[in-house]
Amino acid sequence: MSILNQKTIKQIVKFKGIGLHSGKKVSMTVMPSKPNTGIIFKRIDLKNNNIVIPNVYNVSNATLCTTISNESGTAVSTIEHLMAALYGLGIDNVVIEIDSQEVPIMDGSAKIFVEKFLEIGFELSQIPIKLIKIINKVSVQDGSKYISIDKSNVSLDIDFEIKYSNSFIGNQKNKINVYENDLSDVYNSRTFCLYEDVEKLRAMGLAKGGNLDNAIVVKDNETLNREGLRNKLEFVNHKILDCMGDLYLSGHKIIGSIKCSQGGHSLTNQLLRKVFIDKNNYTIFEIKEKSLPHTYINKSILKSIA
Repeated sequence: MSILNQKTIKQIVKFKGIGLHSGKKVSMTVMPSKPNTGIIFKRIDLKNNNIVIPNVYNVSNATLCTTISNESGTAVSTIEHLMAALYGLGIDNVVIEIDSQEVPIMDGSAKIFVEKFLEIGFELSQIPIKLIKIINKVSVQDGSKYISIDKSNVSLDIDFEIKYSNSFIGNQKNKINVYENDLSDVYNSRTFCLYEDVEKLRAMGLAKGGNLDNAIVVKDNETLNREGLRNKLEFVNHKILDCMGDLYLSGHKIIGSIKCSQGGHSLTNQLLRKVFIDKNNYTIFEIKEKSLPHTYINKSILKSIA
């Protein structure tokens, strides 16, 4: 079987934690599923209308996290870190049972999700994957915020920059190739906020479960977290993590080149909606090894072995 075939996990894996924004305890079970089922969320605390599919058009709220909802209004929120882990590891099909609305925040990054999935391993099917290949450049601008996607040969590049008036965060920029680079720093990078914004967030009904174990809090020129930063570019790397997770709402891996300045969940969703509104912007094709350049196949094999 080719490593370009659809992949699921080998066995069930369970996660327990709290919701970053709700503050509620939550249990989540990720289960293997058959080819072509994609990623499915199931709210097991509800008896009816409890299936929610991660989809570009199912995003019902993008304020400080990504929330998806079905036609009945059943929602699952803060899905982006889990979706980024699934995307980066090439997991095409799983069913995610969850007993609350919000995915557990764990340590504020995708680190624990990635470690657990790598620990249990993967199962390859005989069904080829599909790719979305960008054909025409598409961009979205909102004041100083900007995001674009353009064509690429065989990779997904994410070139991201952030600009903060806080001098400790400041301006950071990083560029990664999702299918070729070591993504450890991206997976390990935690969500963050400014100390002066904490009370504002809680007044909005957000960040009720936030603490120094699951978020970086920056006050003046330092973090309140004793251990400090996990990597020098942790702030922008977390934004790249979020971007990866939001891109996976397209349903397939993307071949394209992303450039973003000061963007977030909403801007990424707007971009994808603009891409898919015109079929001239993209093509979806089924992977067969002969249809791809050898470089992509070789790099994929190397990543799989690593």
